[in-house]
Amino acid sequence: MTKSRVAVLKTTPETVLEDYVRLSELAGMSAALDSSATTILKDNISWHFPFPAANTTPWQLEGTIQALKKAGLNTITAVQNKTVVTDAFKGEDLNRYVPIFRKYDIPVLFNFRESDMKWVAYRPKKKMHVLDMIYPEGITIPDYFAGKNIVHLPTVKCHIYTTTTGAMKNAFGGLLNTKRHYTHSWIHRTLVDLLAIQKEIHTGIFAFMDGTTVGNGPGPRTMFPVVKDYILASADQVAIDAVAAKMMGFDPMSLEYIRVAHGDGLGVGDVREIEVVGADISRESWGFHVGNNGASMFGNLAWFGPLKFAQNFFFRTPMVHTFIFASEAYHDYYRWPVKDRRVFEQWRVNTHWGKLFQTYEQLQPEPVA
Repeated sequence: MTKSRVAVLKTTPETVLEDYVRLSELAGMSAALDSSATTILKDNISWHFPFPAANTTPWQLEGTIQALKKAGLNTITAVQNKTVVTDAFKGEDLNRYVPIFRKYDIPVLFNFRESDMKWVAYRPKKKMHVLDMIYPEGITIPDYFAGKNIVHLPTVKCHIYTTTTGAMKNAFGGLLNTKRHYTHSWIHRTLVDLLAIQKEIHTGIFAFMDGTTVGNGPGPRTMFPVVKDYILASADQVAIDAVAAKMMGFDPMSLEYIRVAHGDGLGVGDVREIEVVGADISRESWGFHVGNNGASMFGNLAWFGPLKFAQNFFFRTPMVHTFIFASEAYHDYYRWPVKDRRVFEQWRVNTHWGKLFQTYEQLQPEPVA
């Protein structure tokens, strides 16, 4: 297998926008994307609240837009998705994306609005590991995605069910409908199947990953933010996830989604076969640990443990609304007001990235006619 390239840069709030442009050039973005096609920006809103490392950063979004425009990729849209516990409208507002979309005249579409796109049946050319078993009635995807470039905007963070999460996991919300929780017992191979589908439907795939503040602990929401000042980019979704995992202190090939995607030839997961350009990260190994956040304990039992046999009862009947309510109550009405808002405010006031976030808070979106 030939080497894939991942670009990594150390950055600062003063240079981050121009560093994203430089990063795109180092990682070969222009060659990876079709300049004649529309480019979809797929940001990552793991939590509608602006918790550090949980979501695409505003400078990541703006730097990506500037890089695309400089490369002549001027037809750009953004696509948002919702989850059972995340509000897309609240998320793009609180994370300060709306003023950026207005500033650069980026249309925002929603994959859950029929007026924007429709879910259509799709039969993958590549044999699926699990998706056809999970969705025996048929796999569906948004019709808008076919024939377009996609640029993923994940952050460097841990995840309670996949250990790390990044470019491959970022396709989850865009390509699967609101029944995504059906996949959790087979989440690793689901991500591999989604990457195979992406390679069939998109004219180009690229990822910018923000590691200015990174997330240790049981992500993607309840984390311990750590300032690291890194940004990454690659056309290889497996390779960028592998490099980020290595930097966090994990063995990338021990992670099932990376190992299986590597074995399927969908990308390179062995860091020895990845060309890292830009910063020297050979000594970066942060010793991150996922742990458990309390609320995930039932999920572990139901999706991976002794209650797995009953998951159809828990998650494919009206019973699922009980768990949706419990998750929302835990994160939005306990964690955020009692603990995590304080963590956000400390980051916002005491770190250089938090102070940059304040400058985006001061931007006022132009009123919509």
